[in-house]
Amino acid sequence: MKNILQILTAIVRTDSYKMSQWLQYPKDTAYISSYIEARGGEPESVFFGLQAFIKDYMTTPITQSDIDFAEKVILAHGEPFNREGWEIIVNEYNGMLPVEIEAIPEGTVLPTRNVQVQIVNTDPRLYWLTSYLETAMLRGVWYPSTVATMSRKMKRIIAEALHKTSDIPVEEQLPFKLHNFGSRGASSTETAMLGGMAHLVNFSGTDTFEGVVGTMQYYNSDVCGFSIPASEHSTITSWGSANELEAFKNMIEQFAGVGKIYACVSDSYDIYAAVGDKWPSLKEQIIAKGGTLVVRPDSGDPLTMPIDIIKILMDKLGYSINSKGYKVLPPYIRVIQGDGIYYDTLPIIIENMLAEKLSLDNLAFGMGGGLMQSVSRDTLNYAMKSSARCDVDGIWHDVFKDPITDRGKTSKKGRLGLMRQCGVGSCGYQTVPKHIADEKGNILRPVFRNGQLLINDDFDTIRERAALKEEEYVPQTVERY
Repeated sequence: MKNILQILTAIVRTDSYKMSQWLQYPKDTAYISSYIEARGGEPESVFFGLQAFIKDYMTTPITQSDIDFAEKVILAHGEPFNREGWEIIVNEYNGMLPVEIEAIPEGTVLPTRNVQVQIVNTDPRLYWLTSYLETAMLRGVWYPSTVATMSRKMKRIIAEALHKTSDIPVEEQLPFKLHNFGSRGASSTETAMLGGMAHLVNFSGTDTFEGVVGTMQYYNSDVCGFSIPASEHSTITSWGSANELEAFKNMIEQFAGVGKIYACVSDSYDIYAAVGDKWPSLKEQIIAKGGTLVVRPDSGDPLTMPIDIIKILMDKLGYSINSKGYKVLPPYIRVIQGDGIYYDTLPIIIENMLAEKLSLDNLAFGMGGGLMQSVSRDTLNYAMKSSARCDVDGIWHDVFKDPITDRGKTSKKGRLGLMRQCGVGSCGYQTVPKHIADEKGNILRPVFRNGQLLINDDFDTIRERAALKEEEYVPQTVERY
């Protein structure tokens, strides 16, 4: 028996109201061109995820049995069914979708309100197909792009704080300062994979293993996300409250070593006793075995708890003051805060750290549901809209919406392109008519046509495009903190 994902072909992977829209266009329509953009919410977005969507959903042919199944279900559902149109696809295109998709390179950091993707049908009989694919295509782009965008935003905030408070070069610490704890909080395995990949565009630390496998499957990557041995409450509390110290000793014995890093949850009973007494009593064993112990609190006020824990550890184990005037724990011990980390709380924790003159060397973050599930399509106002219609005489007509009740939803007109334009001292992107961009250097490039993937980017290339530039986190005039 087929599973649900195998049943959900392009015919039924859409909103129900789309199923009647092949009857709604002007009679002389031959082509419909639509585009995807992030309309706001943040100043910029990181474009990511289209290649995975194409490989998973656009390269599998539709069959006659798919048509038969869809017709039966769609008619019973209350919608008309375009059997003739789908049979053209099966009989004349071997089941592959006759559309062309253009897109900006994945990993591009682009100001919002610019075109990212453009799609048009390639068979004039199938003008309805462009918008029919909106639901699936937009879903394939908005989520991974939004997670990648917000993850990069956190990366910049962390990098600014490292630059201000650390003697260690930013690029040495930054890849592992925000760890993905979000797999169990994701809405599905596919969500975990897509969000996990999106976070790996910016960072290298993850416990969302699906994301690692996803980059290998869809982006030609080697293993590009990494984790460390770590305890959970069950492994510590299984020793019993009277034997928590023995559980801690076991972590040292099992996982410590020169160059190794291991983490231990320490709030199973009394976090203050753990960091104020138990871990300090194991100082010599920790040092003798080598490596770095990472203490993890997992309850309490996340805005203050990591600061309190670091200060207690400094009181018990000492600290140094670096050249920038910030306190740093001994190199064999660090802290990770993985509870209560969201896009709005992480910056506050950093501000609280800096107010206490604590270097961000001391702390890493783990982000779970806040990373993977606290975003929606509205976070960056992602939308796909039709912008041009070509009639049977080959004449293109502008298509757009301009609601007086929300000018922010005004859509773009015509066939579109994207250009990189440089002025005095700066460069930027601009959405322009396609013919102008084609003449001067269109950043939109064909990535799919009639069932064929045309661009097959590797993950390292995408990471390079999205990389944080030094001028983004080194204050130029007024410092953030």
